[in-house]
Amino acid sequence: MKKIADTILDAIGDTPMVRINRITTGVVPGTVLAKIETFNPGNSIKDRMAVKMIEDAERAGKLKPGGTIIEGTSGNTGMGLAIAAVVKGYKCIFTTTDKQSKEKIDALKAFGAEVIVCPTNVDPEDPRSYYSVSSRLEKDVPSSWKANQYDNLSNLQAHYEQTGPEIWEQTEGRVTQLVVGVGTGGTVSGVGRYLKERNPKIKVWGIDTYGSVFKKYKETGIFDKHEIYPYITEGIGEDFLPKNVDFDVIDHFEKVTDKDAAIMTRRIAREEGIFAGNSAGSAMAGLLQLKDRFTDDDVIVVIFHDHGSRYLGKMFNDEWMREKGFIEKTGMTARDLVASGVSGELFSVECNEPVEHAVRVMSEHDFSQISITHDNRLVGSLNETQLYTELVRNAAVKSQPVETIMQPAFPFVDISTPIDLLSTMITPQNPAVLVRDFKTDKTFIITRSDLIRVL
Repeated sequence: MKKIADTILDAIGDTPMVRINRITTGVVPGTVLAKIETFNPGNSIKDRMAVKMIEDAERAGKLKPGGTIIEGTSGNTGMGLAIAAVVKGYKCIFTTTDKQSKEKIDALKAFGAEVIVCPTNVDPEDPRSYYSVSSRLEKDVPSSWKANQYDNLSNLQAHYEQTGPEIWEQTEGRVTQLVVGVGTGGTVSGVGRYLKERNPKIKVWGIDTYGSVFKKYKETGIFDKHEIYPYITEGIGEDFLPKNVDFDVIDHFEKVTDKDAAIMTRRIAREEGIFAGNSAGSAMAGLLQLKDRFTDDDVIVVIFHDHGSRYLGKMFNDEWMREKGFIEKTGMTARDLVASGVSGELFSVECNEPVEHAVRVMSEHDFSQISITHDNRLVGSLNETQLYTELVRNAAVKSQPVETIMQPAFPFVDISTPIDLLSTMITPQNPAVLVRDFKTDKTFIITRSDLIRVL
C-alpha cells in the first residue's frame, strides 16, 4: 500500500538514480548515474538540509514557535526553508544577490517569504553583501534565527545521514566516483564522508567555477583573492571558505567555465530528457573534462541539485545565451581581437587610491577608461567622460578616493564571444567590456575604439 505523507516534509528524500546515456556514451568510460534531486518538494537537494537545520535549531532552543527564519540564499535553500516554515508556522526573510534568476526570487515569494536583493560584486564583509545584510537582520528582528547554511554543520550532517546512504544503497555499494558541484560544501562533504567510510577507495571530485577560491586553496592552502571575480554560474563556487567544505574529503577540484556549464545545462534536457539546473550542467561538463581519470569498471554518480524551471530566463533562454556569447556564431570573436593585439590586458587601480592617481595612470597609458578594484577584486570602473564631469563640478574631488566617483564594473564575457555581440554591449553608459580567457587566467579590456578598428 502506498504510504501517505503527513506533511509535504515527509516527501523529502528517496530521489531516483537515472543512468546517463547519450552525453557520456563513447566519451566517458564506466557507468554514469545521476542522482535526480529535483524530485524533492522544493525541486532541489537543499530541502534535505533546510529541514535538518531547522529541526536541530528547534532542539537546541535557538528557534522558537512563531519565530522568524533569516538566511542569505541563492534561492534553493530559501525554498527548502520556506516550505518547512509554512508547515511549522515560522516567518521567513531571505537575502539574495542580483545575480540570481528572477524565477528563484519569485518562487520564494510564492511561499510568503520576504526577499531582499543585494549586490553580487562586493566582498562578503561589505555591509551591502547578502551575507552581511542577513547577519544584521538576525540582530534587528526579534525572535529570529539565521540558518547560516555555509557554516551550520547540520547542512553537512543532513547529507551524511540521508543522501550518502541513499546513493550507497541505490548503487548496491558499487559506486567508485562521486562528482558534485561545490557551493556551501554540505552535499559533497556529507555524501563524500559517508561513502568514504564505506569504501576509502571512492574518489570525490568537486566541481568549481572560474572566479571561485576553492580549487587553488585545495591545491596550495592559499586563499588567493586574485582568484575572485564575477561569474555567471549559479549554485557553485564561493569567494570565502564555508565551514561545510571539508577539503580532506574532496580529492580534486575541477573548474568549469560559465559557457561550458550553460551549454551542458541545455544538453542535459535535450539529450537526456532531464530538466536540471545550472550546477548540473557544471557537474556534467566537469565530468567530461575528467574523463581520462575514469575506467570502464567505474560507477560514477553525479548529483543534479535543482530543477531547470529556475533558469528559464537564463540558460534555457536563447536571447540570454546569445547576449552572453554562449551560443556559437560564426565570424570574428574577442579571441581574434586579443590575438591581433587590438585589445590590451586589463589594468586597474585600487578603490582607495585618490582620483588624481587614476588620472595620472589614465594619462600615462592613454586609457579612456580603467577598472577599479578592492583587494584586487573588480568592483567598479571609471571613464574619462565621468572623470571630466566630476572634476569640472568639483576640482577638490581629485584628492578623494576613486571609489567615491566610480561607476559599476564593466561586464565580463568569455573570450569566445562574437564581435557583433560585443558591439551591442558597448554603450554610452557602458564604454568597455572585460574579456576573460579562462584557460590562460588573463583578462583583457575591449573598448569602442578597439571595435571601430576591426569593424
